[in-house]
Amino acid sequence: MQKYDVIEWSRRVLPVLGVIALAGCGGSEPVEPDGLVCAAPATTPLPASPASPLSWKGPGGPAQTYSTDVLGVNCAFLDGGPEDDTDHHNTVTMLDGHLVMPWAPEWGGGGLSTYRFDDPCTPTQVGTSFSPLMRETHAAGFARMNGWKAVVNGVNGIQFWDLANPEAPTVTSDLTFRGVFWPDAYARVVLSVFWQAPYVYVAAADNGIFVVDATDPAKPIPITKLKFDPPLRAGAIFAVGNLLAVMAAEGSRTALLDIGDPARPTPIPGGTFEIEDGAGIRQEAYHAHLNGDKTWYARKSGGGGVIIYDIGNPEAPKYLGDYHAPDGNGGYVFLKENVAFVGESHFAEAVDVSDPTKPTLLRRFNLTGDLDTIIPIGNVVVLSVDDKAEEDHGSAVAPFLETPDSRGPEVTMVNPRDGATAQPLTTRIGLTFGEFVDLGSLWEGSFIVRKVGTNEPIKGQYSGQEGIVNFWPASPLEPDTEYEVVVPAGGVVDFNGNPTATEFRSTFKTGPCFLPPPPPPYSEEEEE
Repeated sequence: MQKYDVIEWSRRVLPVLGVIALAGCGGSEPVEPDGLVCAAPATTPLPASPASPLSWKGPGGPAQTYSTDVLGVNCAFLDGGPEDDTDHHNTVTMLDGHLVMPWAPEWGGGGLSTYRFDDPCTPTQVGTSFSPLMRETHAAGFARMNGWKAVVNGVNGIQFWDLANPEAPTVTSDLTFRGVFWPDAYARVVLSVFWQAPYVYVAAADNGIFVVDATDPAKPIPITKLKFDPPLRAGAIFAVGNLLAVMAAEGSRTALLDIGDPARPTPIPGGTFEIEDGAGIRQEAYHAHLNGDKTWYARKSGGGGVIIYDIGNPEAPKYLGDYHAPDGNGGYVFLKENVAFVGESHFAEAVDVSDPTKPTLLRRFNLTGDLDTIIPIGNVVVLSVDDKAEEDHGSAVAPFLETPDSRGPEVTMVNPRDGATAQPLTTRIGLTFGEFVDLGSLWEGSFIVRKVGTNEPIKGQYSGQEGIVNFWPASPLEPDTEYEVVVPAGGVVDFNGNPTATEFRSTFKTGPCFLPPPPPPYSEEEEE
C-alpha cells in the first residue's frame, strides 16, 4: 500500500468505524505515524495528444441545420416510456454521445431514459429504466468508475445509477438520510446533488447539506452533515475546486463555503449574502447556477428573469446585473456561450448575458405545463415541464440557432484562482466552461494538473455536471510547491465534439505540510 493510500483510507474509512482520528503531518512538532508523510503525488506520462479517443456509444449532439422560420418552434417531444405516466420531466444532458433524460414527479417513482439526438427533431429512444425510489431530479452528477455512474435525487436521500449500458440503465444503490422525506416538496427533501467524485455534496432543504463518500457507488458512506445558522433552505449546490456554493430554494440567501478540506465545508467570512436587484431590493430565487466566477439566479418574486452576482472574490460577492421578466416566475437557469436559459413557469427565455451588467432578451419558448427548465444542447433547446403537461409531452425540442454548434468550449473559471497561494494539500481543482462539456473528453491529456517545471500530470479522478468539471488528485499534493493547470487546445470537447480552440493555463501554490484529521464519526440525529 502506498503512503497516500494509508492516509486516504484513514480519512474515508476510520470515521465510519469510529476509530480515533490519526494526527496530521503539520505543526511545529509534527506527529507522523508510520507511513504518513507529506510527499510528491503519483504522476502519469503526458499523453502525446490532448484529444481523448471518445469512442462514443451514441452519435453525439445535434447535427442538423434549420431555417429561420422554425427557430423557437417545438419540433419533437420526449417521453420516458410506459411508466412515465405523470410526464414530470427534469434536466437533460448528454453522456457518451446520447441524450440522458431524468423524469420523476416530486413524490417519487421515475427513471432515466437515453436517446439518439444527432437529429433532434426525430429523436430515437435507446433505453429507459424505472425506479420507485427516484424523485424529481434537476441536477445529476456523473463520474466514470468502471463505466459511467450517475447520482440523482431519491425519495429519502440520493440514488446512484449505472449508465455503462445506455440501453438498460440500472440502479446501483440508494442512500437514505434520517429527516429526509416527502410529502413536503421543499422543506425536508433532497433538492439537488453535486458529485465532485468521489464525494457527493447534497442539498437537503431545511436539513442542510450532507457530504457522502461515493468511492464505491454501490456502498456510499455519509461523512458529514452541516446545518446553517441562521437556517438556509439548501436548494442548489455546486462544487468547483475548493469552493462550494449553496443557494436557497425559493429564497434570497447564498452561502459560499471553503471545502479545502472536502469533508468539512466551512463558511467563508463575508461569503453569505442576500441577493438584490438593480434597485437594491431583496429578491427571491427559485433556483440558481454557478459559472464563470458568477452566480446566476432564476428570480421568482415580483416576476421572473435572471439576477447575476460576481463571486470572483468570495469574501465580497457583489451585484452585477439583472434582467426582469414581469410576467415570469423563475424555475431553473443554465448557461451556454453567453446566453442564459431560464425557465419561467409559463414560458422559457434565452437571455443574452455577453454583457452581464445589461442582459437582454433574445427569444421566448413555450410548452404546455409548468415550464421550469430549458437546456441548450448544440443548436437546439430541450424544454421540460414538471407539472400539468399534456400527455407524453413532458419535454419538447425546439431549434434555437440555424447551424450546428461549431464553437469549442472555453474555460470561464478556475479554482484555486490563478496565482493562489497557501492552498491545502487536499486541494481539488475545478473549472467551469462556457457550456456543458463532454465528460468523456476529460483525462490526463486534456485537463492537466502538474508540478511547475515538469511534464507528467498527476493522477486523479475527473467528474462533472452542468458545465462544471473537477479533478480530485489521487494523492495529496506536495507541500510548498507550485502547480499548474493546463487545458490545451484540442482537448476538452462539447457535445458536438468541438474541441477547445486555445490553451488555458493557471498556477497555484500549496502551503506547508499538513493534512486534516478525519471528521468525527458520522451519526444520524433524531428527526425533528
